[in-house]
Amino acid sequence: MQIFRGFHHPDIAPACALTIGNFDGVHRGHQAMLALLNNEARHRRVPSCVLTFEPHPRDYFAGALRKPELAPARIATLRDKLTELAACGVAQCVVVPFDERLSSQQPQAFIDEVLVRGLRARYVLVGDDFRFGAKRSGDYAMLDAAGAAGGFDVARMNSYEVHTLRVSSSAVRDALACGDMQAAATLLGRPYSISGHVVHGRKLGRDLGFRTLNLRFSHWKPAASGIFAVHVHGLDAAPLEGVANLGIRPSLDPNDVNGGRVLLETHCLDWPVHLGAEGAYGKIVRVDLLHKLHDELKYESLDALTSGIARDCDDARGFFASTRRQTTRDRI
Repeated sequence: MQIFRGFHHPDIAPACALTIGNFDGVHRGHQAMLALLNNEARHRRVPSCVLTFEPHPRDYFAGALRKPELAPARIATLRDKLTELAACGVAQCVVVPFDERLSSQQPQAFIDEVLVRGLRARYVLVGDDFRFGAKRSGDYAMLDAAGAAGGFDVARMNSYEVHTLRVSSSAVRDALACGDMQAAATLLGRPYSISGHVVHGRKLGRDLGFRTLNLRFSHWKPAASGIFAVHVHGLDAAPLEGVANLGIRPSLDPNDVNGGRVLLETHCLDWPVHLGAEGAYGKIVRVDLLHKLHDELKYESLDALTSGIARDCDDARGFFASTRRQTTRDRI
């Protein structure tokens, strides 16, 4: 998949089949829409294209109004969103900064500047709740009329449901906030995961006897938080079982080396010997969050923290053991 920052780029295809949205999580509703988009693109012999925004529009307005509580919890980092869009077969993705100019752009100007002149869309697919332009004043009827006048087709896709539940990013956020990882996986069509480069931390876990892999979560408000049983991909031939802390680590000094950022800290229950002590740094790994053990806890001492981590490891082992027993029963 080709990725472009902004639509004023000489390598963007001269025509495309386009969809527009935030695509936070790239859930099963998004996947169904992208499958339809790819099919329409093939029929028109043009590349499929996703136009998405960074930051999320609601992030922008929360900052502009100085009301951080209005910002949505973020399901996925930009890296993970782009990875999932590529996995869905999208040919190109255009990432546009959502800023004051875009937020105040009138709907017709958005159509003319972005869809027609910028991306030269021949087909535009949107969701059933799609709105665009300043104050969300543009709607599907306006877009459909503009397409008829401007020579591009417009289509709208209805909501996607699983077990009578409308699949949406909000539903995924609700499941993650409740720690219902199975419900989140059902909505996403895969386990909820976070990927990134393994970065250096304080190495406190190593001193405590629990080496950790540190991944930064680039948004300050992740949709999930707490302690999880996880699978780690990218370090060995098979996924590694582990336990992970996603959050701000309340037991540690807020002035630590990671500057109070949200981190995913993962301890592999069985560390691959071939990696040695330093072998994971700089590698890109993916961590599947399979089961929530509990919320983050604040421990009053390093001894208490060590005991807490040990209990979490035991609980994670118990989860994986029960999962293996269930898998064996299912096969029988």
